[in-house]
Amino acid sequence: MPLRLRPALETDVPLLRSLAQRIWHACYADLLSLEQREYMLAWMYAPHKLASEIRRGVNYRIAEMDGTPVGYLAWETLEGGDTVHLHKLYLLPEWHGRGVGQAMLAAVADASATAGARLLELRVNRGNARALRAYARAGFEKAGEVLTDIGSGFVMDDFILRRPLNLRASDSDVRCGTGDPRSE
Repeated sequence: MPLRLRPALETDVPLLRSLAQRIWHACYADLLSLEQREYMLAWMYAPHKLASEIRRGVNYRIAEMDGTPVGYLAWETLEGGDTVHLHKLYLLPEWHGRGVGQAMLAAVADASATAGARLLELRVNRGNARALRAYARAGFEKAGEVLTDIGSGFVMDDFILRRPLNLRASDSDVRCGTGDPRSE
């Protein structure tokens, strides 16, 4: 069954929010408190915020298998055009281990390289061992660390990962992925 990555429209905001709720609570249960997950979901996935990002050109895609939404991703080219920042790559847990995350990541890398970018970067929670292993298999290397105060006593403690776009994303199995405050 082929993966389809269709552009997300403003009318898809409720779907993005629903997927985020399901995925975040499953993927971050061992990494973030329920309070922090709820806070971040309300902040990062507020309807007006998602709609605004879609309008301003952040590349949101809905991942579908046989017409059923199974995840989503979002990326944008940074000023200067050489670097693409992957803001979000999330997949329902029941689809992990099937190569869908790898295919999603490969699609972003291919689209970015075709657009002329030379570097793909993202942020990932430093405690998310599965995602860190998957991104390492896909050629990403640690390029820095960032601790971001997001309010209400919460922080995002992330590694910054980068990889050149002349690499293929093969062999990766990207799981509960990336959430980036720069796009939020």
